[in-house]
Amino acid sequence: MTTLSRSLVIRLLAILLLALSAATPLAAESEQQEREMFKLGAKLWPVYCAQCHNARPGSEFSPAQWNVIMMHMRTQANLPANDARAMTEYLKHSH
Repeated sequence: MTTLSRSLVIRLLAILLLALSAATPLAAESEQQEREMFKLGAKLWPVYCAQCHNARPGSEFSPAQWNVIMMHMRTQANLPANDARAMTEYLKHSH
């Protein structure tokens, strides 16, 4: 390996290590946001869904099915986007 290619490999590894170390706090922040969305969804789910019908348990449908159902129900019930996201997060992860 030439000196130039060795130098290039070392620089690329340094960039990769910096990128990975920078991504770790973002992952922790993202996990915290997901937990907060889950908690909010757990509170909103019975409030919104029980107004018109029996609220379904999260285990009744798969996560992919909940995505479709919540998209439909968001338009039917005129749900705010953030509330719909929170309830979807809750329902998808409450199996």
